[in-house]
Amino acid sequence: MPNDHDAYKPAEIAALIEGAGVAKARMPVGQMLTLAVLAGAFIGFGAAAYLMVMTGADPGFGPHRLLGGAVFALGLILVIVGGAELFTGNALMVMAAVDRKITRRALMRNWGLVYLGNLVGAVGLACAFWLSGLLEGPIGETAMRVATTKLAGSALPWLIKGALCNALVCLAVWLTFSARDTTGKILAILWPISAFVLLGLEHSIANMFFLPLGAFAGAEVPVGQAVAALGWVTLGNVLGGAGGVALAYRYAYLGGTGTRA
Repeated sequence: MPNDHDAYKPAEIAALIEGAGVAKARMPVGQMLTLAVLAGAFIGFGAAAYLMVMTGADPGFGPHRLLGGAVFALGLILVIVGGAELFTGNALMVMAAVDRKITRRALMRNWGLVYLGNLVGAVGLACAFWLSGLLEGPIGETAMRVATTKLAGSALPWLIKGALCNALVCLAVWLTFSARDTTGKILAILWPISAFVLLGLEHSIANMFFLPLGAFAGAEVPVGQAVAALGWVTLGNVLGGAGGVALAYRYAYLGGTGTRA
């Protein structure tokens, strides 16, 4: 018989996430923007920790990348446990929109404001690192290398890497809803996030930190190319999170029970 320590079952997770989507859509603008700025900075802290781990290491060597992914998970841990609004995780709000518990306008309002707030937080943290002088050391060289690598792609790879990345991010968020305590939530985040970093996939909010940080460190980061890369990765993130995870689980667990207004 279930007790207060048992993990929530997948059908229960689906209902919890749909309810969370309704709450996110109804959040006041000021609160939403504040939490979005924090989330952008939180992801930036995880990305900065990743850069430090990869400084002096072979970027193609699996164990180094796995360790980098483990420390990068700090970002989503801060978002989930601390409480913040992250655009990529909010792709799961599509479940509530499909069941007409929130309007499409409310969904787009949340996505737009949270994306903007995440951008401000990520770029602001990158600027703070630049002003701190930390980029004058070896980590600055790593920041330049990472930014240059992220721009050395094209539309289709960016799109696909973005989709695969946010499938793992949204699965991490999904798994946190199964946990009833902080330890469980942290462990649920750790492996999917470590995997996406290990595999070299693309996260739009992390790139909002990596690209300006690389530019501040001295890398050539053309604005047009950066916007294009970020745009394709963002679209991929939406497809992977909203389509690959949210709609699939909504069909599997709420298809016959979703409440429609």
